[in-house]
Amino acid sequence: MRNLERLDIHFNHLGSGGFGDLSFLCSLTNSTSLTYLDVEENKLGGPLPECIGNLPIPIKSLGLGRNPLTGEIPRAIGNLVNLEVLFMAESILSGAIPFEVGNLQNIAYLVVSDNNLSGVIPSSLWKMKKLLILDLSGNQFRGHIPSHLDECQSLTMLDLSNNNLNGLVFPTVKTLLYINLSHNHMSGALPTEVGQMDHLDTLDISGNMFGDEIPSTLGDCNALVVLIMKDNHFQGSIPQSISSLRSIEKLDLSNNNLSGEIPKFLETFHFLEILNLSCNNFEGMLPIEGVFKNASAIFIAGNIKLCGGILEFRLPRCISRHSKSKGVVHKLKLLLSITFGLLGVVLVLVFVYVCWQKKKKPKESTSNSIADTWQKLSYGTLLKATDGFSSTSLIGVGSFGSVYRGILQENGTNIAVKVLNLMRHGALNSFNAECEALKRIKHRNILKVLTVCSSINYDGNDFKALVYEFMVNGSLKEWLHPSLMPADVDGPSKNLSLIHRIKISIDIAFALDYLHNQCDNTIVHCDLKPSNVLLDGEMVGHVSDFGLAKIILESTSYTNTNISSTGLRGTIGYTAPEYGMGSMVSTEGDVYSYGILLLEMFTGLSPTAGIFKENLNLHNFVEEALPERVLEITDPILVQEGESYPGHSRKRTVVDCLVMVYGIGVACSVGVPGERMSIVDVAAKLRSVMGRLYTAGVGG
Repeated sequence: MRNLERLDIHFNHLGSGGFGDLSFLCSLTNSTSLTYLDVEENKLGGPLPECIGNLPIPIKSLGLGRNPLTGEIPRAIGNLVNLEVLFMAESILSGAIPFEVGNLQNIAYLVVSDNNLSGVIPSSLWKMKKLLILDLSGNQFRGHIPSHLDECQSLTMLDLSNNNLNGLVFPTVKTLLYINLSHNHMSGALPTEVGQMDHLDTLDISGNMFGDEIPSTLGDCNALVVLIMKDNHFQGSIPQSISSLRSIEKLDLSNNNLSGEIPKFLETFHFLEILNLSCNNFEGMLPIEGVFKNASAIFIAGNIKLCGGILEFRLPRCISRHSKSKGVVHKLKLLLSITFGLLGVVLVLVFVYVCWQKKKKPKESTSNSIADTWQKLSYGTLLKATDGFSSTSLIGVGSFGSVYRGILQENGTNIAVKVLNLMRHGALNSFNAECEALKRIKHRNILKVLTVCSSINYDGNDFKALVYEFMVNGSLKEWLHPSLMPADVDGPSKNLSLIHRIKISIDIAFALDYLHNQCDNTIVHCDLKPSNVLLDGEMVGHVSDFGLAKIILESTSYTNTNISSTGLRGTIGYTAPEYGMGSMVSTEGDVYSYGILLLEMFTGLSPTAGIFKENLNLHNFVEEALPERVLEITDPILVQEGESYPGHSRKRTVVDCLVMVYGIGVACSVGVPGERMSIVDVAAKLRSVMGRLYTAGVGG
């Protein structure tokens, strides 16, 4: 069968479990078109034959796992240079991973978990620049985690659990979403660099020998859903920065040496389902609100100094530790402390004031000299940076202006410059709206504005522009509909994987949650669509273009500050239906736009596509297809990707997760505003989808 392209015989009872069961692989060396080979979940035993390295070069997916395979992994495996998926889990393979595995520079999915492999993790893994999932769990690897692993800048899932690893090296790849280092012998302090992984969803470092205090930077990982640090030697109190982990669902700090009071901010963690603080040295009053109302969700045994809490915990009442006489002495000491403390504060203030008076003029001069360079950008500077706002620098045209790519000559910084067309009605209001909104917000999933230029051009006309950080991967629209965009012969292929789409959808949900629920006054974007979602070098989504944004004051439900042009509430296809009937803008309108955007991301269909006529729209199109015809409505790129995963269970997981995602999109885009899903629930459910995919070993 020289023209054979796919051979899938997984999940049968083939083989005797003995020597030579895989000798048939040698006959496939003549099938020069073979790209997919899956023999998983059989009874194929014996060692892997050396001829495995002679399989056809085009082969991209090789599934051998869940068979009683023995012996070592042949060094010739490094010959399969086009391999993207290699699955050899749950076998009896032994020996070391050959150094030659580093030749697989196209590999995205490498799983050799649950074997008897030993030795050190080969340093050659750093060559795998496209690696998305690395699972070496359940083996006997020793030594350190290779420091060069940080060069795998596409890595999203890392599982090295249940080995004999030690040392202080800790992976800090920013793209990581899942890290499991549990049940090893790693020691030392958890590095502060852990905070750089602000998209991390799951971190499990249980069963090691980590010590010192929990780093405050862990609070920067505000996408964490699961944090397991049990069975270590952590000490000190739970840092206040952990209060930013608002999405946490499972928090396990048991069997450590933590002390101090249990922080009350844990009461505000609305998604927290399991909190295990047992076997530490916590003291003081146990909180009683939030998750602490549910005795089945809280574990506090082994903290003998705790008191209070709900009745089910049967803790002693919290009483005063001091008698009345001691209380008098305490009050006297307190009074003296306050008196001397105030005196000290006064002396310090006097000293600071005198110093300030002496150095007032130099300080003001210094302040002016180091003033933010972004605020000094002039019309002339922007003109030079964009080559005179030339057509070759143009990267987009919107309703109220054009966007140019620029390079600042002073420092070589790449910028994006949005120049307002002030002749267009509503452009000035749009400029004011964006300035008003952006000065109030700062979030990693919202496009950062660097400065604003309001000046006069060389023709004597008003000139207004906003300067942003440049997003190297363009807009989400370019990736969803590359055929509609200008050809880019030098650019990468515009294909978004399933994991990338879910990650970006979570990024957008985080941004909306911040705008709707975490700002001083609620901000409604009013124009959420693919062209207004930009992607940085790590494919992280950033919501942009606040030209139609509205700010809802706290004192009212739907009060607009007049910062946006009247009547403009979005783009056809993404605008909530109630806006067409004159309703005021609301957060539910943004949720509707998000729902349509989510459906577009996974179907690949624009809401204004030609097939949507009369009573058929994108919402109805998806709703009517669920769940039986889910693959029929899904972007063919994702369908093809799902078919490439080895094993029936993974394919089933992909389908189930697509059904879940579509369900979220449909729930967000229902016609009645009050029936739409909240953006907080959206983010939680999408993270749950991500967790299911990683648990099933689906990635990329």
